[in-house]
Amino acid sequence: FCSVRLSFIQIFLTGFVLCLCLGLFCAFSAHSVSLDGKWSLRNSDGSVAGSGSVPGCVHSALQQLGYIQDPYFRFNDVAYRWIAFDNWTYTTTFNTSEQSKQKVVLVLDGVDTVASVQLNGFTLGGTDNMFRSYAFSVRPLLKEAENVLSISLASPVLYASQRRKAHSAYPVPPECPPDVQNGQCHVNFIRKEQSSFSWDWGPSFPTLGLWRGVHLEAFDVLCVPLWSYHSFPLCCVDSSASRWSVQVELMVDAVQTSDGLVSVSIPELFSDQTYQSRFLQGRTKNTFILHINTSTEVDLWWPRGHGDQNSYRLRVRGLRDGSVLFSQESKVYFRTVELVQEPVPGSPGLSFFFRINSKPVFLKGSNWIPAHAFQDQVTPDILLNLLHSAADANMNALRVWGGGVYEQDQFYDLCDHMGIMVWQDFMFACAMYPTEADFIQTVRSEVIQQVQRLKSHPSIIIWSGNNENEAALATNWFDIPESHRATYVKDYVTLYVENIRALVQQEDPSRPFLVSSPTNGAESEREGWVASNPYDPHFGDTHFYSYEDDCWDWSTFPRTRFASEFGFQSWPSFSTLKTVSVDDDWSYDSNFSSHRQHHEHGNQQMLRQAALHFHLPNSTDALKRFTHTLYMTQVMQAQCVKAQTEFYRRSQTEIIDGKGRTMGALYWQLNDIWPAPSWSSIEFGGKWKMLHYFAQDFFAAVLPVGFEDDGTLLIYAVSDLSPDLTLRAVVSVHSWSGLDPVCTLRSDLVLVPGGSAVVVLKQEVAALLAGCGRCTRLSCLLTFHLEDGTGVQRGPSNYHFLCSPKDAEGLRKANITVRDRRFKVRAVTLRSDAVAPFVWLDVGNIAGRFSSNGFLMVSADRTVGFTPWRPTSVSQLSTSLSVTSLRDVY
Repeated sequence: FCSVRLSFIQIFLTGFVLCLCLGLFCAFSAHSVSLDGKWSLRNSDGSVAGSGSVPGCVHSALQQLGYIQDPYFRFNDVAYRWIAFDNWTYTTTFNTSEQSKQKVVLVLDGVDTVASVQLNGFTLGGTDNMFRSYAFSVRPLLKEAENVLSISLASPVLYASQRRKAHSAYPVPPECPPDVQNGQCHVNFIRKEQSSFSWDWGPSFPTLGLWRGVHLEAFDVLCVPLWSYHSFPLCCVDSSASRWSVQVELMVDAVQTSDGLVSVSIPELFSDQTYQSRFLQGRTKNTFILHINTSTEVDLWWPRGHGDQNSYRLRVRGLRDGSVLFSQESKVYFRTVELVQEPVPGSPGLSFFFRINSKPVFLKGSNWIPAHAFQDQVTPDILLNLLHSAADANMNALRVWGGGVYEQDQFYDLCDHMGIMVWQDFMFACAMYPTEADFIQTVRSEVIQQVQRLKSHPSIIIWSGNNENEAALATNWFDIPESHRATYVKDYVTLYVENIRALVQQEDPSRPFLVSSPTNGAESEREGWVASNPYDPHFGDTHFYSYEDDCWDWSTFPRTRFASEFGFQSWPSFSTLKTVSVDDDWSYDSNFSSHRQHHEHGNQQMLRQAALHFHLPNSTDALKRFTHTLYMTQVMQAQCVKAQTEFYRRSQTEIIDGKGRTMGALYWQLNDIWPAPSWSSIEFGGKWKMLHYFAQDFFAAVLPVGFEDDGTLLIYAVSDLSPDLTLRAVVSVHSWSGLDPVCTLRSDLVLVPGGSAVVVLKQEVAALLAGCGRCTRLSCLLTFHLEDGTGVQRGPSNYHFLCSPKDAEGLRKANITVRDRRFKVRAVTLRSDAVAPFVWLDVGNIAGRFSSNGFLMVSADRTVGFTPWRPTSVSQLSTSLSVTSLRDVY
């Protein structure tokens, strides 16, 4: 581990490992007894009763019991508010012989949220935090038969309200969400998923339940319920001579002080070491450092697109008097991460970028929100599908947003495996928070447990204390009087700096920590942790949204160091909405459409933005007009995010007017929590929106980016690859009225260094069109790609519209036919008689994705592949396929 801070330079350097093993291992005939399964469930007066699964939640149980319908159907988010206003009790009865052990611990891995825990009529204690586990010593209370365990859950809405009323000294804003969200108030007073009380993309379902498992740990000598590792290079004067080491941490629960041996080994690296150890009575953390054999070369873990995700086997064993106390094996990974904030030549401020294994890496990706309002319904298949979709779109990073949950272990395991870097927020978002002693104490337990659980994952490259709370305080979102501001700044520093930051740096010095996002990073720290302008593009990361400006106008975008949030809304496809609606809902101005939109004026903003460049749908058929409008919002969103992402990618190398060196683009947001309009690129259920298909291209490792600046066309070659490339731009001019190119232009070959963005063509548009004879801005458009010296295309093709499509002369409705439905080989060939923008293939509710979609068709034929995600017949695909292009909607 190496932490270097030199004046304005702030660098964090560390190496890393995997795999936090939650599977406990205990000594001498120890047992872990699961209490998961069916428990009895009832509300406060017993009028609603039945069984519910553990892990699970009340809403899921009530739906399975038939008390409620699908909570996502139509207006049920409002109809089922009563559930969160009631108290609920889970009860199970079990037999056990574990009382014969010296120690028995009841472990609750996740309680949502405020509860009283009773065993055989004795109150063990309470819970008040969804994000931490609880353990109770229960051996004296156990019987051989008919042990009754009850967990009584209090209404989270009423609890939050009571906590708010008790905080009488000063308000802790916001009091309530905007009315358009149909949400509940005071979520900042309860440590649960903040978005469960509502958000601008999600419903209000304040959940209750046992959302993680329940089990007994029984043992005679000791138990290791948690272990983690991280690897790090020992820093030397000669950094090239650094030696890797692995730090293993064992959380040991010992009945009495015991002596023994602990062996740690990585066989593939010919590295092993045995330690004489003493495990003190009670629960203690024990640390062991294995120095890696310097005669062996360590293969590193790399982010996706930059190398392999290499791993090794780590073995840990505990011995006493020749007997095995515990034994476990897991994967271990090695990598370094640096957050570099240093002076930038030609620019005020500081850089903000990540170096992985000493290589600067541009982060390409999105923001992750909870995949379902009910966490028990987030299955392994859902996680796998969403993360595969991220990887298939050439993403190498995701930000786990701070208003949701710390994700389950499989999420991080998959990110490790796929090479997807994770920016991990702590679960605080868009609010001020109380700082009473009990609130701080439960947060401290939460932070320690989550860092210990997650720090072994190489995919996690940074911790961030909260989402947008520095910005909320600095720019006074909540109209706090200036005379009271110091109180809120003090609370902010108390919570995020003196507690969360201090604990993270104590538990995991291997990674950088940011107090907030967006933030000015080191500059925010210099200004007392709340910068005067946390959106300053010369520092840190930036969140940027503008719904009224023309999203095709790149000059409106901030030339920031790192764009960690930006985006535009769209509606999901009709097949996704159809499952939660009825015929009366299928119009853009229906009560349903208004109810699903939780962002103020969101539906109108989408149409206004689309109308800047497109004719809006005008079919006299109401259903067609609705489905065409859904399509148009996706076209608008895809074009908007494409323009902004390409701007950030081409800004990674240059400084213009003191701004630039952008090294990350994470658009908002990847996934959806329910079927509704949002900023997502993937609909609820996994279907790709047009934006996600666009992301495949604008996140490609090699990308041509074209734009105009004062009448001049510039084309950049952007490369994430390590080797230098020699590339040229090939530009084709097309008429809107015909398929054959009018003319083609090739630039000279230009050197494109690895990890850079370089101008490869600069040409006045007027001169370019004049050279084509019969083209004007209104009658023609451009397509372009990059090729190397041998004529091989590198990266995807791209396009540039010389006018808004609504003004295009000669653009006519294309007759697109399906010439060959070769679904047996997972492909379909289209034939068009005209240029067709935004060609959209849809197979309804058949799960899967096309190889390309939403594309510009400038050739007569195009073959597109389809990958089904579950068994699907050829006839199903063939009959479900529909094709839409821009001129079909007006």
